[in-house]
Amino acid sequence: MTEPVKTVVGFDFGTKWIGVAVGQTLTRQATPIAAIRNNDWKRIASVLDEWRPQVVVVGLPLNMMGEHQSISARAERFGRQLEGRFGIKAVLIDERLTTREAYQIAIENQRRKSKSEIDSIAAALITESWLREYADTETG
Repeated sequence: MTEPVKTVVGFDFGTKWIGVAVGQTLTRQATPIAAIRNNDWKRIASVLDEWRPQVVVVGLPLNMMGEHQSISARAERFGRQLEGRFGIKAVLIDERLTTREAYQIAIENQRRKSKSEIDSIAAALITESWLREYADTETG
């Protein structure tokens, strides 16, 4: 008997934009969707209502030494707010270098992308990272 496909929504928290991606456990892949302006809880609610994830993944910004930086606490708070407002389990995952990798993907595709599009590509990378490493233990 196969396990049902589980949906995951990932967020790349930023002070202006929050990148968003949706993924699922079957393929362990994620797709960027439109970024959301920070604090647009109505739009966040709409995304969560549309995709009905069993878990949300929030990128935790750490410095290159793996230590918290000033924005780390804000990302953690965002995760707690998601849990509190929507009753969905939120997990945090190290997001180091995902924005750099997202820019590289845009360059390789020879397409200029806006900052908000880059943020959603980064959200997809964060989501896929979680799906590869933790999906079996966290959703099963």
